[in-house]
Amino acid sequence: MKNFFIDKKLKKNYAESYKEGESEWREIGAVNKANNIKDICQSVSHNKILDIGSGEGAVLKKLSDMNFAKELHSLEISVSGIKAIKKRKIPNLIECKLFDGYSIPYKDNEFDLAILSHVIEHVEYPRALLKEVGRVAKYVYVEVPLELNARLPLNYKWDKVGHINFYSFKSIRRLLQTVNFRIIDQRISNPSYASYKYRFQNKAIFRYLLKEVILRCCPKLATELFTYHCAILAFLEKCK
Repeated sequence: MKNFFIDKKLKKNYAESYKEGESEWREIGAVNKANNIKDICQSVSHNKILDIGSGEGAVLKKLSDMNFAKELHSLEISVSGIKAIKKRKIPNLIECKLFDGYSIPYKDNEFDLAILSHVIEHVEYPRALLKEVGRVAKYVYVEVPLELNARLPLNYKWDKVGHINFYSFKSIRRLLQTVNFRIIDQRISNPSYASYKYRFQNKAIFRYLLKEVILRCCPKLATELFTYHCAILAFLEKCK
């Protein structure tokens, strides 16, 4: 893993991203993300969890509030993120460490579950990180936005959101499979009405219901037209 490093532009972008600490937008999004984790992962062991790319800790806080795990551990590449997480004083959080984005400082199978919630779309070498995550955890949860659809512009343009990878339902599944992950479950979800309300105010109800109805009636068409979230629970098959 020593040959991998974070691009200077990306590193600079994330360095002070969480300087302001908690934000309303991230708090709203964290409710959905934590609920998705609980719904799909409750059937597997999750007493000891590693959250990778924790940002300012909104999802960690929600998981702690749910008492979803006895132990929460966190890795983050941003110094401002680490400071924001520690400031929250999350009850079930055992430790929060700064890391280089790829090398995970834990032994094999140390965790029951590792979480990559809205992280892989930011990572230059996703397969390298996925292999490391699969090494340290018995189960791995991945969630990404499904942005590889008809509305995605032809040409890439950098913005502060920092998404450099774009996925469909099929491509994120195949990405995990290319590094020997076995898929246990895969689900699509529409972000909560609260998130639409925050972004679109008076137009929120129309946008939310339109996407919700299409997703329920024709999931394939829905993901070809609009952006949804996709969650996957998997485990790394060990080479024989």
